Amino acid sequence: MVSILASDQDNPDGSKSNGQGKDSRSSEAQDLSKAPVAPIGIKAIAEKSAAQKNEKPSGAELKKRAKAEKAAKRAQSKQGQQAPPNDASKSTKAENKKLSDEKESIQSSPQHPPAKLQHRRSGSASATSQRPLQLRPGQQQAAAAEPESRKEPQKLAFISHLYGIPRRTSIAGAGKDVHPSIFALGLQMSNYIICGSNARCLSTLLVFKRVIEAYVTPPNNSLPRDLTIHLSAQIDYLKSCRPLSVSMGNAIRWLKLTISTIDPDTPEHQAKTKLCTAIDNFIRERITVAGQAIASSASSRIQDGDVIVTFAKSSIVERTLAEAYRQGKNFQVIVADSEPLFEGRNSAIALANLGLQVQYASINTLSHLVQDATKVFLGAHGMMSNGRLYSRIGTALVAMMARDLDIPVLVLCESIKFTDKVALDSIATNELAPTHELGFVGTEVGKSGEEDEWRSASNLVGLNLMYDLTPAQCIHMVITEYGSLPPSSVPVVQRLSTNT
Repeated sequence: MVSILASDQDNPDGSKSNGQGKDSRSSEAQDLSKAPVAPIGIKAIAEKSAAQKNEKPSGAELKKRAKAEKAAKRAQSKQGQQAPPNDASKSTKAENKKLSDEKESIQSSPQHPPAKLQHRRSGSASATSQRPLQLRPGQQQAAAAEPESRKEPQKLAFISHLYGIPRRTSIAGAGKDVHPSIFALGLQMSNYIICGSNARCLSTLLVFKRVIEAYVTPPNNSLPRDLTIHLSAQIDYLKSCRPLSVSMGNAIRWLKLTISTIDPDTPEHQAKTKLCTAIDNFIRERITVAGQAIASSASSRIQDGDVIVTFAKSSIVERTLAEAYRQGKNFQVIVADSEPLFEGRNSAIALANLGLQVQYASINTLSHLVQDATKVFLGAHGMMSNGRLYSRIGTALVAMMARDLDIPVLVLCESIKFTDKVALDSIATNELAPTHELGFVGTEVGKSGEEDEWRSASNLVGLNLMYDLTPAQCIHMVITEYGSLPPSSVPVVQRLSTNT
């Protein structure tokens, strides 16, 4: 009331004074609206708008946009609609390119960790414009391996037990404990440079002699125990190159037994000397002297005018024929041979160089060659306990054909080749050689390309067995260093040779 009265006193005319107050306030408002904004406020607003413009979406937002675009494209492809190349599609492509650039920039920045990106399908729905899907490295290897697996030769089910580890043809992957001479011997056996039961057994014993000479007993170990383990590594390598022969198995068992009988307190030099001497005695008694006794006994059965038929190559048969020729006997030799090794060529050449009358022919013509034969001499890879002959494949054919013509069949075999195993056929126990050796021996397989035809043929299965089994009924006599005996006495000789 006091303020009102004061105002009334100052302004006796109230209406006039109120109008003047309104005009002053409106003029002040107009002056304020017309007043320029401070420059500091303009700069802050500009910086804020630029920051909003340059602010990049997060990984989650980009992922959400990509998911929405993917769903839209999937719905469009289901409806069978094909997007025409209009401005909308161009803008969509530009937007997709912009999103991809934003993803790369976010991933490259240290503040934003790389988000998990999802693969998007191509924008076009036509089959011609779609790019092929890129395979992962594992998928590319699998796709590249498919044609190679198709080229693998098929395997026969009834001899599936014979398919084992392929023969080793190099020293790659061999153990560090394998002696260098074992490397050389294994490769020579794998490539048939050393072929034949006696040659393989003799070479193995001589190489083991070198291994023993170079062996050094480790500290805190005994020679009988550690040397057996050391030899096992050498034997495993030889097995990987080619399966052991019957004579090699018998020789290795004898050597391990001899090592086990050495006193652990024996000095190393003395023990190694004893083993090397034992190996020399074994070679002389069981191979060299045994072969001489067999050759002398078998040559006495050859008479003037005989026609001797033999198959492939046997060192003991070759020695017997040479011994008979030195005795002044006049006889003829027919050497039958077969692929893939054609071992009979070397035997025929060696006998011809001695001055014998030799006829070399393929096993295909055997039915005509044996018509004039008087005796058949055969070598052996092994003699089974049931009296059957285990030898190079084709031997059984020669023996059975000779039996039909009542021609005596004599088997020349050392006792080191006798085994206590029993075999009823050549399928249960045999050696399966590589298939590519059929028809390719002595030729350059890589240049001819015929091996690829073998492998690519889906209806062709190669089978390359090394040995066959001759029935005991087809064998007239077995000549050993213990004398001449029937096949039924093989177990007796085997026990005698094992005990001695």
